[in-house]
Amino acid sequence: MKRIFLFIFILGLTKLNAQIHEVGVFLGGSNYIGEVGKANYVNPNELAYGLIYKWNKSPRHSWRISYTQSKITANDLDSEVPGRYKRGYDFENSIKELSLGLEFNFFDFNLHNFDKIVTPYVYSGLSYTNYDELYVINGVSKIDINHGTFAIPMIVGVKSNIMPNLILGVEVGARYTMTDNLDGSLPKNENLEPLKFGNINSKDWYVFSGFTLTYTFGEKPCYCAD
Repeated sequence: MKRIFLFIFILGLTKLNAQIHEVGVFLGGSNYIGEVGKANYVNPNELAYGLIYKWNKSPRHSWRISYTQSKITANDLDSEVPGRYKRGYDFENSIKELSLGLEFNFFDFNLHNFDKIVTPYVYSGLSYTNYDELYVINGVSKIDINHGTFAIPMIVGVKSNIMPNLILGVEVGARYTMTDNLDGSLPKNENLEPLKFGNINSKDWYVFSGFTLTYTFGEKPCYCAD
């Protein structure tokens, strides 16, 4: 993990003569991975939406900041795991994520090239996620307090310039959080400790899958080192 952040820092120091910007939206779905419900890694079941800004530093990398929000829900009755199905827990939580990091293109993505360009890309960085601390009593999840946690986003996608100033992308992004209580399985409140369940040694994940549409603007860059 330290090598990843060192790589991001070094790329950010690269000097270039100009930049180009992108602003746009994300629209898709979300799903959660943890102690309740299905164990599918990509299984969007709730609407997710947000805003994206990118500062393109070269045809290969961009600084990216985004805000995304969604509900996450899960129900043990949808699980094929016998123990979960028999337990019958369900929950609903609200996710609000602010993320900052580096997007890396596998192929040159020169936004001032009028030819059609397609490239796969990856993104990682650091996210801050606001959510509700839950607890489960008598099979029903309840809200204790509102809380926040950090998460590591890991996104893969493909994008293309569908018009001179419009870029369409498709991406799937998993977030490894620093909490195990998106689902109410590990409440922080000491008074609720008897209500803990599941594997307390694993953290919860959530996934955003969907489409990005961004508008590009800014002066034509000279992608060359000073």
